[in-house]
Formats: sequence, C-alpha cells, structure tokens
Amino acid sequence: SKISVVHCFYFRGGAELLFDGVKKHQVTLPCQPEPWDIRNLLKWIKQNMLKERPELFMQGESVRPGILVLINDADWELMGELDYKLQDQDNVVFISTLHGG
Repeated sequence: SKISVVHCFYFRGGAELLFDGVKKHQVTLPCQPEPWDIRNLLKWIKQNMLKERPELFMQGESVRPGILVLINDADWELMGELDYKLQDQDNVVFISTLHGG
C-alpha cells in the first residue's frame, strides 16, 4: 500500500483568515489509489480545513480568481494547475491578492 505523504500548505495575504488565522499547515493526506492532484487536494481542503466562507477561497472546483497558487515556489500555471500530481514533500502556497475595503 502507498504511504501517506506529508505536505505543507501555506495561506497568506489574508487567505489564512479562512483557516482560523493559521498560515502554515502540515498535512498528511489519506492514502488513495490514484496520486493526489491539485483538483482533489482543493476538494479535500474545502471539506477538511476551510473554516468559513468557502466562496472566498473556491470557485467551482478551482481556487477563485485573485488567489495565487505556488507549488514549490513556482506558479501553478507552469505546473499544470488542477492536474498537477502532488509529489512527496511538496509545498503549496495559496496567496490571496484580494484586499477588500
């Protein structure tokens, strides 16, 4: 069986407010037959980590516009976005670029 993998997720720029104000989360994802991709990860985050106002983080099955996603310090657009397969020890950073008044 596959080993559960630990990943670090970071929420910055105000996004952390949707996660009890916690900026860094070390998460062990449950084992599953297929490798985790960002699409499944976002569903899991929404179900297991998001504390309030999911509409400020998610839109459909992706992050909403205005949230920058970095995978190991690279823009996720260069990595395949939702289809990117998570690797062991990946760091995923979500940065909100929205600043409300």
